[in-house]
Amino acid sequence: MEPALRVAFAGTPEFAAHALKAILAAGYTVPVVLTQPDRPAGRGMKLAASAVKQLALAHGLAVDQPERLRTDEERARLKESRSDVLVVAAYGLILPLAALALPRLGCLNIHASLLPRWRGAAPIQRAIEAGDEQTGITIMQMDVGLDTGPMLLRREIDIAPEDTAASLHDKLARLGAEAIVEALARLAVGDLPAEAQPAAGVTIAKKISRAEAEIDWRRPAAELARQVRAFNPFPVAFALTPETTIKFWAAHTVSGRGEPGSILRADSSGIVVACGEDALCVTELQRPGSRRMAAAEFLHGFALAAGERFLVAEGA
Repeated sequence: MEPALRVAFAGTPEFAAHALKAILAAGYTVPVVLTQPDRPAGRGMKLAASAVKQLALAHGLAVDQPERLRTDEERARLKESRSDVLVVAAYGLILPLAALALPRLGCLNIHASLLPRWRGAAPIQRAIEAGDEQTGITIMQMDVGLDTGPMLLRREIDIAPEDTAASLHDKLARLGAEAIVEALARLAVGDLPAEAQPAAGVTIAKKISRAEAEIDWRRPAAELARQVRAFNPFPVAFALTPETTIKFWAAHTVSGRGEPGSILRADSSGIVVACGEDALCVTELQRPGSRRMAAAEFLHGFALAAGERFLVAEGA
């Protein structure tokens, strides 16, 4: 027997597709799927459907791709769906009050942090960058604020020392999919109490910019190692030599002292660079026009040696 709730869905990337797949597997009727308009992607910059759109079409679901949800016309498909609840996951559009009010039971958001910490666009990256030991998923009742609505369900996980934004994303996508199915089941029977977010502990996870990715060697190595992990796979941390830009995909902290940016050692085990405190051992790198490589392979085609220096970031 199918669950009674009619669940509309709004989401765009792979994180959201995990949740939609779990909702469908649980047997819910999904009368409409909202996702962002197709965007140019890849080297050819051809229009590409989002991960959510691809999944929805594969299941024969109705798909709507409004530019915004500000007008009655843009909200028409959602209104006509007669949905009991709208599940939102990494949709990428702001839902105005008129949209939030359409589903009978409101709108539930799958947020990739333990609210109220890391409200905003980049909670996964900011948690790693800050050195948080734990993160998780919060299912929240949406309101017009930035991730300010009441909390309905929370699930915690540890952040492993080796986690990158990519690996933590995948863990949280799976956890979010499990959590939203549990939340919907409890919502259907009236067993999903709301808890207001505490005023203390609020942090904002601002959107990641490419400019942030440049390594500032005057910072402690521990911070830079977290930066490398947090910005993998986007926008990827990088440093400048006098000749080119080198991306850093993997790195860890080691003992070492020297002028920030100076190379202390470069061999098959990694390229060790002095920082403001300790040193950073970079073990996976990429130069323009090439693929990412382990340090040993990288050094065969691009000579770096002890005594050479990376440039100090502008404004440092």
